[in-house]
Amino acid sequence: MFILTKIADLVQIAPDKFGKPSRISIEDAINAKYANRVIQKIGLCICMYDLLWASDGLIGHGNGGVHVNVEFRMIVFRPFKGETIFGRITRASQDGIDSSDHNENAWIWIFDGQPMWYDKNEMVRLQVLDELWQDQTPESTEQEAIDKAKKLSPYSIQGTMMKEGLGVCLWWDDAEEGDGDEEG
Repeated sequence: MFILTKIADLVQIAPDKFGKPSRISIEDAINAKYANRVIQKIGLCICMYDLLWASDGLIGHGNGGVHVNVEFRMIVFRPFKGETIFGRITRASQDGIDSSDHNENAWIWIFDGQPMWYDKNEMVRLQVLDELWQDQTPESTEQEAIDKAKKLSPYSIQGTMMKEGLGVCLWWDDAEEGDGDEEG
C-alpha cells in the first residue's frame, strides 16, 4: 500500500527560512512541494521519509532564494492490484452497484432476500482491481480546457466488493460480534 520512492529535484529555500537549520528548511521545502500531490505513474505523495543528499545552496538572481539539488525518499500511497484496502463511499450512482431505488441515491445488494445498504460515508473494505491515471495538462490554453483538466482526478483506484469479507465494514463487524456471542 505504501512504497518508498527515490526522487532527485531542485528545491528553493526562501530567504525568510534562513533562520532555521538547513536540513529543516530543505525538508519543509520538499514537503511543501510534494506532500498530498500525485506524481504520474508513481502515486500519491504522503511525506518525505529521509534526505539522502543535498548540494551546497546557490543563491539565485531576483528573489535571493537559495537553490539546492536534493535526493530524498518519499512515502507514496500506491496499493497493488489484489490488495484489500479501506475506503469511504463518497457518491452513489447507476455506474456503481445497481440500485433498485435511484431516489435514495444509495446502492443496495440483495443477499438472501435481505437488502444490504451501501450508504454514503460508510467505511468499506474493497479489493483493488486497477488504477487510472489522468494527465491534468490542459489540451490548450482556452479556459474551458483548463477547467476540464482541473476537474479530472489525477489518480483513481478501481475496486470490487464482490468477495466474502468485503463491503460495508459494519456488516462484518456485526457478524463477528454475533459469532463471539455464540462461542461464549
